[in-house]
Amino acid sequence: MSDVDTPALILDLDRFEANSARLMAAVKGRGVRVRPHAKSHKCVEIARRQIAAGAIGICCQKTSEAEPFLAGGIADVLISNEVVGDRKTLQLAQLAARYPAAKVGVCVDDLYAVAQLARACEQAHALLDVYIELDVGHNRAGVTEITTVVALGHAIAAHASLSLRGLHAYFGNAQHRRSVAERREAIDAATATAHSARQALVAAGLRCDVVTGAGTGTFMLEAAGGVYTEIQPGSYVMMDIDYAKNEQGLSWPTFEQSLMILTTVMSRRNDAQSDRATLDAGLKSFSTDSGPALPAFAGWQVRAVSDEHTVLERTGAGPELALGDKPLLIPGHIDPTVNLHDWIVAVRHGKVEAVWPIDARGAIF
Repeated sequence: MSDVDTPALILDLDRFEANSARLMAAVKGRGVRVRPHAKSHKCVEIARRQIAAGAIGICCQKTSEAEPFLAGGIADVLISNEVVGDRKTLQLAQLAARYPAAKVGVCVDDLYAVAQLARACEQAHALLDVYIELDVGHNRAGVTEITTVVALGHAIAAHASLSLRGLHAYFGNAQHRRSVAERREAIDAATATAHSARQALVAAGLRCDVVTGAGTGTFMLEAAGGVYTEIQPGSYVMMDIDYAKNEQGLSWPTFEQSLMILTTVMSRRNDAQSDRATLDAGLKSFSTDSGPALPAFAGWQVRAVSDEHTVLERTGAGPELALGDKPLLIPGHIDPTVNLHDWIVAVRHGKVEAVWPIDARGAIF
């Protein structure tokens, strides 16, 4: 690892594999399938390993993000988002047509969007799985009225090129409510909403085989609720500072920080005015929406972050840092940090085993 140029994303394989196994063990026997969210890593090789561990497919957020996973042999991909506009829906339909053996899904929350998807699929001779998006409390997308859910269900079922699969009920901002009690309250309400919507679809003679949602911060709650059939945690395999702040319940698996940022000390000052180390990674190497990347060791704190630099200052007992040393930082928020890099360097016991491309980097369309 000491030969890796910096800044670089380093994945500890032992921790990564342990995280994957812990999640699968935690939900075993609970009647839910695991569909990890690949927006956290954007890496086909990681998706393959998640499926090898027991996942049934992946989620992503954009059509262009889905494309490298389908091309890489991932045969069940849900775009857990809306795709709207004639150009975008045609691109999605054409993608599904290129991989007819794969399942490609998308979410809707508007009758007009259903019509757009149907036209695009007819033009491209494609079939799409469609999920009705519920607003279960995030106030971002989705519908709340049961009558609208049923109307959407009938509209989807009316088109031979669209297959109604069920409900998408993801509560995004519940993932980072710090106490288990706060998260449980939010997910109990989301589960009740999803239950009512499913009952309404079934009563109307419509399919609702899948209720999908959940994330790293709440998946044990959805898995225990008896309504969700599928969970979508993403960050669990890598973790970050923000998720690590969540209180863990007695039944919650503990996930380790497996992804870090390798940096180099490019300037060092230790005199009467300053005891600082300047690293060669800054805003172009990690996201700061959940705070800056922090040292993976004691005795130092972040004093400043700029485009190309992070300045650490000593706060107490900790490792000595010398010019040319390569300290590790823990990302504040994994998803946008990964999107800033081309590669993940997979390491075991300090030795590089592989370099994996971040295949969906920059896939925003």
